[in-house]
Amino acid sequence: MLGIIEVLLFLCIVGYFFNKERAIDMVDIISNRVQEAYGSFRLPNVFGPGTETDQNGGFSTYSILRRFGDPGRQHREMTKENERQMRQQSLFQIKDTPIPQLQTELKPIPGMACPYCSPTESRPQLEVQDRRRHAIDILRVTTHVGPQYDRTGPGVGGFDWSVWCPHLAQATRVRRFSYPQLAGTVLPDERVQEALDLAVKESINEKRAELGVAENDESFDEDSYYSEMLRKHERRAGKILIGMRSKISNLVLRITSWVLYKLLPCFMSGVAAHPAQVDMIKRAIEKHPDVPLIFLPLHRSHLDYIMVSFILLNNDIKCPLVAGGDNLRIPVFGSILRYDGAFFIKRKIDPLTGKKDHVYRAILHTYLQKCLTAGHNVEFFIEGGRTRTGKPCMPKSGILSVIVDAFNDKSISDALLVPVSINYEKLVDGNFVREQLGQKKIPETFASAASAIMKVLKARYGLMRIDFNEPFSLSELVKSLRKSDTAHNYTPEMRRLQHKPSSSSLFGTDVVQEEQDQRNLIDNIARHVVYDSARATSVMTTNALAFLLLNRFRDGAPLSILIEALDELRAVLNGVRDLGFTGSSEDVIRYATDLLGPGLVAKEQRNGQIFIKPVLLIPNVIELSYYSNCLIPHFSVESIVVTAACLLKREVERKSTDQHDHITEVTVGRQALLHMCMEFADLLVYEFILCKPCQKLESVLEDALHDLCLREILSQPEEELTEDQRMAQRLARNLQLDGLDAEDEMDDYFDDGTGSAGVAFDAGIDVDDGTRIHFPAEKHCDRLVLQSVLAPFTHTYAAVASSLHQLLDGNSIVESEFIRLCIKEITTRVEMGDCKYGESISTDTVRNCLKVFQKRSYIEITNNNGVRLVSLMPPFDSASEVSSIVQQVQLFVPV
Repeated sequence: MLGIIEVLLFLCIVGYFFNKERAIDMVDIISNRVQEAYGSFRLPNVFGPGTETDQNGGFSTYSILRRFGDPGRQHREMTKENERQMRQQSLFQIKDTPIPQLQTELKPIPGMACPYCSPTESRPQLEVQDRRRHAIDILRVTTHVGPQYDRTGPGVGGFDWSVWCPHLAQATRVRRFSYPQLAGTVLPDERVQEALDLAVKESINEKRAELGVAENDESFDEDSYYSEMLRKHERRAGKILIGMRSKISNLVLRITSWVLYKLLPCFMSGVAAHPAQVDMIKRAIEKHPDVPLIFLPLHRSHLDYIMVSFILLNNDIKCPLVAGGDNLRIPVFGSILRYDGAFFIKRKIDPLTGKKDHVYRAILHTYLQKCLTAGHNVEFFIEGGRTRTGKPCMPKSGILSVIVDAFNDKSISDALLVPVSINYEKLVDGNFVREQLGQKKIPETFASAASAIMKVLKARYGLMRIDFNEPFSLSELVKSLRKSDTAHNYTPEMRRLQHKPSSSSLFGTDVVQEEQDQRNLIDNIARHVVYDSARATSVMTTNALAFLLLNRFRDGAPLSILIEALDELRAVLNGVRDLGFTGSSEDVIRYATDLLGPGLVAKEQRNGQIFIKPVLLIPNVIELSYYSNCLIPHFSVESIVVTAACLLKREVERKSTDQHDHITEVTVGRQALLHMCMEFADLLVYEFILCKPCQKLESVLEDALHDLCLREILSQPEEELTEDQRMAQRLARNLQLDGLDAEDEMDDYFDDGTGSAGVAFDAGIDVDDGTRIHFPAEKHCDRLVLQSVLAPFTHTYAAVASSLHQLLDGNSIVESEFIRLCIKEITTRVEMGDCKYGESISTDTVRNCLKVFQKRSYIEITNNNGVRLVSLMPPFDSASEVSSIVQQVQLFVPV
């Protein structure tokens, strides 16, 4: 549309010299259209200085165009004046009473840094006016268009040429930065030379073993073979560096920016960003001018690679070097990404043998370190790859370890970490249903990339939202985590589930050899970043609708009921999560329903009203769950508490039925509930990051329980006791605890006499502080909704545990084949009706479950000549022990 207006304006100017009166009218009409289309998006002082017309909310082009329309303008002004006088005359009906002055509520800015890990005095402060500003569509804002930026002098008729080509003007006027090319300094570095020497020596040892030659056997010419291998490894090192390096260019960045301004509106309704967040980054740069910025986005789409750079470029912030997988190093598109700042790295090193590639690691480490030292900003995806489920993945902290290492050896004085959250109303990359069903990923090619682009340009994907968290200092974060008593292992259960990344993965912490404490520190920094980014991710229209349909209205609901539910959800999220939409809930639901399409959300007429329901076919519901899962981390802690509470309640009711007891009101002990929550959180340790490393999970669970009681989903009435009664309770607790072995306290407490680690217990006697948790009947539905949040995951875990029977009798199964067996088991349960959650069919969730079982020493995953084999470990290689594992996991499956 903008291009059409540009052409029309040009034709009007030419026509002015031939038919002045008609040209004046046409200019007036077009100027009105320009102002109406863009005036609302041009906010004063959002990204830069504004002109006089900018202060009134319009573009500077309007004041220029008005010079040609004086007669028509005078007529319009007279008409407007007459209308204004008529409105004034009608005001006599309004009573002459003073209007109350309402205080504008300050909306909290999402993504603020952790106050414990980032002291307030070192952070850029937000101004009051920044807090009142909202996210804007950056596709409709050109920050470098206007007379004040005209560097070409007067043009035809004294016009600023950016009036006709605002996007081209924007692309040419962005600030230039120095991007030094450092590839030539990598190979001579001492670290790379040591790695080459080590690789050559390994090759010599392998050759000796192949020939059966002893180390001191003079028949083997070691010197000549050393020279030959050294030349071979040096040639390979050169190829690695050529394939890895970035060629970031100011010219290509500008061309890409112009292309994005033109193409993005073809398939997206807008790209929203918060100007106050961009201002935070600018103020951080002003405060720390020589410190590199490390952008850490959560990864959802291939479009992520260039969108962060697009926003930074058009706000005069230095674009980062972006770490991309070598699967994107395809003809044409790979070269464009390379000139836009991408450097390509392998996702796995020698995946068949598991052998470490010392040369590759040294080149990557050296290249990154030299880029940081030279002042480059860096961007990499902390999750390693795109999320296939819609919720954040566990972090991969290999590249982060290089940055921390550069800080430790004083190569850089500090670094500013900037977590970035990216979300889409509809994912541009399609869906990941094939991979969740256990099928292999289709590799990217030039033909597939070109086909995907053409397909995207013909579709509609709604709004994209990018949120920049507040930058925080790496040095301050390292300092706070090192002195924190909760940072390394913040729960006793997670101590035995210490995350140990695969040695075959480039993104693991084995990029550099570090001590365990250093690896723990890096892992905690990565977890902190993912947690912050997940909390700051804006909730889009499709996220809200999919969450309601899958967790509250799986059988569908009338539009009026959905409107009430969305109003309630918005109230719950208000002030905690930023909503990427405004307007009435009815409009939001209609819009999201149309955007998701009939394949995911069905809309029909029932009894004269609109009825909306999710499509629960297996492929469709898996895709719909991708959008719902964006909200799962927000409700995960509450879901753990409610699920554990209902589990304990169910056990009390079962025991009372078995013992023919009549209980008027079922309650559970508070401490028993918190212990059960810890066990549940322990099971989901690879699914969610439930709290920051500087927090204690116990405290987070207690806060969630308190919030649930405030909302009356659960209740905790305070019992008034005398001092003697409180002393008697404390004495009873101490006597009970003295009789329990400290190490086996939980097993003894929850043992039901069958040897299984269940939760059956005497409803009248439990190790507790006397505080009881009640279940208000009127909130039963809300508890069911919160239980359903984690139910798909627990059903998957139960199916994986049941599949362990396939490994009995000493069987070892290839990991990929075992995962397919697990997917088949879950699919069978869904089809038989034993599991109502089709989204439980998830390869990612199966893999996370296997990690938990491996860390608990239930199973062992070994590498046999490049083939990963899964087998049971003693003493769990018997049918009774496998049944016990199944019972432990099945315990957390809601009935």
